[in-house]
Amino acid sequence: MKKKNWMLKMLTLSFAASIALAGCSSNSSGGTKEKAKPAGGDKSSGTPIVLKFAAQNDNTPATQKLIDAYNAKQDKYKVEWTQMTNDSAQMHDQLLNSLSSGSKEYDILSLDVVWAGEFAGAGYLEPIDVKMNEAGYKKTDFNAGSMASGNYKGKQYTLPFFPDLGLLYFRKDIVSPEDASKLESGQYTYDDLYAMAQKYTGKNNTKYGFVYQSKQYEGLTVNVTEFSKSYQDVKGGLETMYKFTKAPFSPKDILNFMEGETHTNFEQGNAVFSRNWPYAFGRIKGQEDGVKIKTDQVGIAPLPNGGSVGGWLLSLNKNSKNVDGAWDFVKFAAGQEGQKIMSTEGGYLPGFNALLDNAEVKAKNEMLSYPGFQKALTTTIARPVSPEYSKVSDTIQVNAHKYLSSGTGLDEAVKAVETAGKGE
Repeated sequence: MKKKNWMLKMLTLSFAASIALAGCSSNSSGGTKEKAKPAGGDKSSGTPIVLKFAAQNDNTPATQKLIDAYNAKQDKYKVEWTQMTNDSAQMHDQLLNSLSSGSKEYDILSLDVVWAGEFAGAGYLEPIDVKMNEAGYKKTDFNAGSMASGNYKGKQYTLPFFPDLGLLYFRKDIVSPEDASKLESGQYTYDDLYAMAQKYTGKNNTKYGFVYQSKQYEGLTVNVTEFSKSYQDVKGGLETMYKFTKAPFSPKDILNFMEGETHTNFEQGNAVFSRNWPYAFGRIKGQEDGVKIKTDQVGIAPLPNGGSVGGWLLSLNKNSKNVDGAWDFVKFAAGQEGQKIMSTEGGYLPGFNALLDNAEVKAKNEMLSYPGFQKALTTTIARPVSPEYSKVSDTIQVNAHKYLSSGTGLDEAVKAVETAGKGE
């Protein structure tokens, strides 16, 4: 069947070419001009409409296999991947320059979770609520934090490409089975975590109870989001962070901790508890000869108020000449079939919730076998969604760090962070 279709396409193209050549050989006064082809393809000749997908480079085969699978299952569209830089800031600027000029060069966009509000607020993205409804998709089918990240002023603009999330790592060889079970269930508070950190610090030569990101940078915004329960209790969240900052089991320089300091102290056996991203588990698994802690000593749990979501989203360029085609690809890529490809071929976390219990997906991602990790994936939360996210995040970082550094000015910090937490 494929061979017949190929031969038919070749005959059709040959016929079209002969017509074009006849037109070109006519004299200029009475010759027939060649008709312009529709942008992206010619349905009458069987040529698929080309869809441009702007997405970051992928050092796994997953993204290309996703595109190949989509192109093979239908012949109306052909997705072509424009590989962008893996430098997030540079990619942001490239996309912004293109979209702000009204360009149609990209039909489908891969976006960092914190860009969605900015691009949607500027009118660059096509809302997808109606399209989701027509496709039979519900918001609850997808990772909650990813969906919240792409929801601006009540409209949905994105679906998950692959999520990332904040987690609590703990020393399974130190924490009691009862406490481990409590942590993995997610039924605990930051006060409970404080008590456990106090209880276990010093066991098995540990020096610190809990390490996390507290330097004035994006990681602090992430942690404020988590401690404050998505800005529902900013005062309580900041007070709790200050309590951890001054705790006898905390590093003296905790206010300078980023991800690197956090994973190093945990994997070298210095800390009982650590807040970090999934990559930290991969470091321990991939470098077991170079670290003191082995994977069988590591437990994983959801954070008390849910983990901030990271990762990437799929969206449609509102100026695309083929919005329906762009949606057809996004519907596939974010759905069960596409997400399975991303997970099994690239080890990415699935954004489609039904795959969390899929045997093939779990076999490719060891973390999915951890009950605490499964629970964490269902309790993700979003950072503020704003058309001016950089300004919002800076406000949160500056005010939170100022309070954590001094212990003074709590009311002023709360007021500023609450306003920023609303995306204002």
